[in-house]
Amino acid sequence: MNIPSTLQSWVEEVAQYTKPDRVVYCDGSEAENARLLSEMTVSGVLHPLRSETYPGCYLHRSHPSDVARTEHLTFICTDAAEEVGPTNNWMSPQEAQRRVWPLFESCMTGRTLYVIPYLMGPVGSPMSKVGIEITDSPYVVVNMRIMTRMGQVALDHLTQFGGGFVKGLHSLGDLSPDRRFICHFPKQREIWSIGSGYGGNALLGKKCFALRLASAMGRDEGWLAEHMLILGVEDKRGQTTYIAAAFPSACGKTNLAMMVPALGDEFKVTTVGDDICWMHFGPDGRLWAINPEAGFFGVAPGTGKRTNSNALASLRKNSIFTNVALTPDNEPWWEGLSPQAPAGLIDWQGRPFDPTSGDKAAHPNSRFTAPAKQCPSASPMMDAPQGVPISAIVFGGRRAKLAPLVMEARSWQHGVYLGATMASETTAAAVGQVGVVRNDPLAMLPFCGYNMGDYFAHWLQLGARTTTDKLPKLFQVNWFRTGDDGKFLWPGYGDNIRVLKWIIERVRGEGAAVESPIGLLPSPSAIDTSGLSLPAGAMEQLLSIDVAAWRQEAERNAQFLAKFGSHMPQALLDEHRQLSERLSAATV
Repeated sequence: MNIPSTLQSWVEEVAQYTKPDRVVYCDGSEAENARLLSEMTVSGVLHPLRSETYPGCYLHRSHPSDVARTEHLTFICTDAAEEVGPTNNWMSPQEAQRRVWPLFESCMTGRTLYVIPYLMGPVGSPMSKVGIEITDSPYVVVNMRIMTRMGQVALDHLTQFGGGFVKGLHSLGDLSPDRRFICHFPKQREIWSIGSGYGGNALLGKKCFALRLASAMGRDEGWLAEHMLILGVEDKRGQTTYIAAAFPSACGKTNLAMMVPALGDEFKVTTVGDDICWMHFGPDGRLWAINPEAGFFGVAPGTGKRTNSNALASLRKNSIFTNVALTPDNEPWWEGLSPQAPAGLIDWQGRPFDPTSGDKAAHPNSRFTAPAKQCPSASPMMDAPQGVPISAIVFGGRRAKLAPLVMEARSWQHGVYLGATMASETTAAAVGQVGVVRNDPLAMLPFCGYNMGDYFAHWLQLGARTTTDKLPKLFQVNWFRTGDDGKFLWPGYGDNIRVLKWIIERVRGEGAAVESPIGLLPSPSAIDTSGLSLPAGAMEQLLSIDVAAWRQEAERNAQFLAKFGSHMPQALLDEHRQLSERLSAATV
């Protein structure tokens, strides 16, 4: 490998401080990967799965205290707290130097320091960015090989496009939550992570670079880094409409991205990405998107043949499973993979599973890391350097009672307001309480690397850079509305194509819609329900608006927006005032 002198100097500086036994520059080759997998099998870090059914697949069990993103230990390090805003944890660079940097001293003694050059985005794309992660975890190396384009290809991109690289320093440390920190330095384009081996905290190309740092880079350079899937919907005429969609973690993003659509052969869905989307304006004035990742880091529980058959096909080879259960046949298992748990399971902590205990066999946030190209629905545009043109952006989340199945924003500004006031019930993807409703603007609450008031302003400013006809239309969806019996009213999964069909019709100026106080709703018969058995009155409930509940929601959102003080754009405060006025005038 041709190692740039700037990289070599940084590696030497880090090695001198962390004192590893040896330094290895990773090239991402098959031989290197096989060697690391073999070494981790011998050391017990990885457990090989049944080769006849899961060739090249392994199970990893993390420490029981290290199973999810640790948002309360995640910091944005800038000169002033105001720069990161009320939704981020702030630490000054000086304090990080005092509190966090000493934890790295001699932390790699007895271990190998791995240098991982990686490319975020398609090869040859001017939108792609280079990162270098230094880590003492071989588990991180093999996962980064799946999740990114790793090795010489990244260094070649530096030569072709310049632009420098994002520095990421990671160490397992002693895995103590008391000495666990994930620090981001937007101005320095640098990440420090210590004390965790969990994917979101340790695979620094993912949330740390591709969202927290990249969102700040996008603000500075005039583009967007978003927590969004990208999918293509191809109709019978061969016309493909590309949609980006933002959902909080574990709210069906991967299932939607890899959907096997209902409605017969009317549509084909292709997957460009399942989690992260970088959007730039193209020469035509439209927003074009790339998926900066090369793999899927998906939530295992709930992934089954009915919910996501494409995900199941993706992970059947060359994949790494983290914190799932193990069957007596040496195969991975999790809740939702089959109706009943097989007898003789070993749970995610390596213990015999007792089905009467009330515990889960697989951790609720257990994961699979799988190469994206193994997905049967993988889009041929996944590696396109120019990306794909986005026609619609969808915001979603989990709301049991409030939000309708789908609605369209009246304008770009109104759509940004809908995204800014998104709220969702929390899931197991982050440490904390489950089922609590929290505001999660554009599904970026844990991932925006600067003041969210300024982030909303950035969205508004980008919308003003082109004409309305070239901007994507903005929508909000909610698959999770429940009836009085507590059961979901909408079947979801492949039937979500029915909602996307209406969205595409609206993009093309065809679908029917009616006004409501909160946005444009589908006309009573606008959603295609052919062949669908819904309970009587379900569609009416799915599209109904409880004015009194929305007035309460508006009051709650007013408090949330007020948190950003002078950073909150006046345009969004105007949107909120207009919503309140429409709700006041509406009949309960």
